[in-house]
Amino acid sequence: MRFWSICAGIIVLAFGLVQSPVNDYFFFAGFVILQAVVLATAWNILGGYAGYVNFGVPAFVGAGAYSALLVHLSISGPLVVQILFAALVSGALGFLVGLISVRLRGIFFSIATVALVFILETLVINWRYLGGATGLQLTRPTEAWPFDGYVRMLFWTMVVMAVIAVAIARYIQDSHFGRGLRALRDSEDAAECAGVPTLRLKLMACTVSGALLGAAGAPMPMYMSYIEPYSSFNLVYAVSALAMPIIGGMSHWIGPLVGAILLATIQQIVTVTISSELNVLVVGVLLVVFVIAAPDGIVGLYRKWKASSK
Repeated sequence: MRFWSICAGIIVLAFGLVQSPVNDYFFFAGFVILQAVVLATAWNILGGYAGYVNFGVPAFVGAGAYSALLVHLSISGPLVVQILFAALVSGALGFLVGLISVRLRGIFFSIATVALVFILETLVINWRYLGGATGLQLTRPTEAWPFDGYVRMLFWTMVVMAVIAVAIARYIQDSHFGRGLRALRDSEDAAECAGVPTLRLKLMACTVSGALLGAAGAPMPMYMSYIEPYSSFNLVYAVSALAMPIIGGMSHWIGPLVGAILLATIQQIVTVTISSELNVLVVGVLLVVFVIAAPDGIVGLYRKWKASSK
């Protein structure tokens, strides 16, 4: 009950914040940080819990963004419809990836997910209705009731999505599903011999992770007021989604949350004070430092400190 009370409190607090006279840049930057929380949490469901490293994050993010764009262009659907449709499409894509790569493990699974990025990017580049290679310029709706601006509504929407993603990850970790995924990560052969339904668990993890990644990408066209395939399917998404759980710790649901807030906040500060081109360098340096000095992430460091203080 305490967890759900905190979640409800965060959503209510965020709603009050967007009604305050805070500079819109705060919400513009906050959107990116919250999106990072959803991406890191979604990646960790498959990569952290199950041990299947997904380098195809841009494929799901891009699929979500272009699915939302399709809804906007075809029926002028509201943002919530765009997000739901993007989650449905990306979830189905995740299920398909799990089904096709059912016999692939380790690096072979990762390579298959990378190939998916280039396949979808090529498809979008040749789809003129969605803007093709040149992309599309979009105009945000002027009305965003009960919010004062569309950027503020996007921020609050991403708060809700981040809370939902973290709640799903927490539930999975403590459920039979999560225990099965950890058995899958430790030894898939041993899990199969013990009667764990590895195929079903893998398909479920791919579907849930894919749906959350697609939902995170859905608001991007309206957030940027522009969309084009090269940035939508940028491999930087894959690097960041991998780095954030590693930095925070992949063994617990709170690890990706901590890693995402830390890394995305540092990136926003670097972008404002120095240059946006240093973002990838920041990710790389922190990733190397934590892999060498703290392979269990911040959560692992906290557990060690707590154990030593007893």
